[in-house]
Amino acid sequence: MIRLENISFDQCIKCTVCTIYCPVARVTHLFPGPKQSGPDTERLRIKDPLLVDASLKYCSNCKRCETVCPSGVQIASIIQMAKWNYVKRGFFRPRDFFMSRTDLVGSIATRFSSIVNFFLRFPPVKLLMDLVMKIPSQSVFPSYASGTFARKFRRLRGDQARYEKRVTYFHGCFVNYNDHELGMDLVRVLNAMNIGVEITREKCCGVPLIANGYIEKAKANALHNIKNLSVRKAATGGKIVSTSSSCSYALKHEYSHFLDLDNGAIYNDVEYITKFLFDQFEAGNLPDLKPVPLRVAYHSPCHLERQGGVIYTINVLKRIPGLDLVILHSECCGIAGTYGFKKEYHAISTDIASQLVQLIEQANPEFVVTDCETCNLQISRHTEYKVLHPVNLLAQSISGA
Repeated sequence: MIRLENISFDQCIKCTVCTIYCPVARVTHLFPGPKQSGPDTERLRIKDPLLVDASLKYCSNCKRCETVCPSGVQIASIIQMAKWNYVKRGFFRPRDFFMSRTDLVGSIATRFSSIVNFFLRFPPVKLLMDLVMKIPSQSVFPSYASGTFARKFRRLRGDQARYEKRVTYFHGCFVNYNDHELGMDLVRVLNAMNIGVEITREKCCGVPLIANGYIEKAKANALHNIKNLSVRKAATGGKIVSTSSSCSYALKHEYSHFLDLDNGAIYNDVEYITKFLFDQFEAGNLPDLKPVPLRVAYHSPCHLERQGGVIYTINVLKRIPGLDLVILHSECCGIAGTYGFKKEYHAISTDIASQLVQLIEQANPEFVVTDCETCNLQISRHTEYKVLHPVNLLAQSISGA
């Protein structure tokens, strides 16, 4: 049940700016907008939970409504909580279960990565997933790496101890199971700044679990992460950094605001990587950067905008000599984690992405840069461009590649 003391919806002044900026409401009439589904209807749901309506399920939880709200109403959280408190669900939902269990699926897939990657691209298998699990056949899944980043990092751990200053790296599921190179690039960049890297036994940050309604499992993961990260932080004395904008947002904000957990032990030390790098650069710890003569278009992810981190990424990228940086107009890419991998939302996700695709084509870059792994997937699927993380570019600048 919704707690009566949680009345942040009462601060809504009905200006409708959230609806204007909502990417879902812009492309479909099935979602009336954040104001109506959030603050407006919350007053009624508290009186009678049966007054919930099916339009709630169309919210992608991109949080753009919260970013622009002048009154600080946690609109997306209100909608998510109402969705999972009141909407009836089946006893077992295979698609949502496996999409949200990234650690379970990733730990298996990385052991048989060549086979898994083949079948995820095999047309008959994609058709079967479309018919049985309602995962659209047009979906493009990220390739699984062989083994995990955590296991690969063991070879580097002894070398990291020699650095007096160290950080704890929350690498997240995507780096651990799919993109080892991003994790290795982070180590290269920080080592070049005379900063060591440590990792701990982490679990999925919980974003996919929250998105699919497994709130209790998300809380269990969050408590595990809070405990282990606080212990590791105490040992290193440094910050906790993440290369995933959604992971850093979850660790710092979703744990306390949505899951109602005490993350005070890590709250002040969690930083998205470009915020940490910006502060280091400003303090004079700037590595020797060589020119990177590329034209790149930068797309700002919704969750990074929500935590006010875009300005730091832009300033870090501007430090790279020779980089021709085109900052795209702020647009949601539409994928919203697992949202775009569900058949009932696939057309909406694609329609939302169309405006961003147009902006990228108009910029005519050589590469696209973004901080979010699922934004990377969406852009890669809808354009011909290779997508990089800001840390990838910094690593190239340091190495001179």
